[in-house]
Amino acid sequence: MTVQQLQQTLGWTAFHMADPGRQVTGGYAGDLLSWVMGRAERDCAWFTIMSNQNVAAVALMADVACVVLTEGVVPDADLLRRAEEKEVNLLGTGEDTYTAACRFRGCLE
Repeated sequence: MTVQQLQQTLGWTAFHMADPGRQVTGGYAGDLLSWVMGRAERDCAWFTIMSNQNVAAVALMADVACVVLTEGVVPDADLLRRAEEKEVNLLGTGEDTYTAACRFRGCLE
């Protein structure tokens, strides 16, 4: 499934779509940035409530397919700017992290 297919299927907000055709192969949920850097797998969808510019840096280092901001969190101006600069796919949903991850998992099956 691509990032764009994920966004459209689940009706999530697209804050920034740098590479909508990028394949998403799994998921990871976490808010501790150092933990995500060491554990999130390449090409996954990363679910988080973190909304500062460091999210874009971690997404780039972990090489995730997209970041999904949950709980209705919106990116602050610095994160949005960094996502654009670093070409990070950035989505959002009002769903809690657990619900978003479960719905996502259902799309992959």
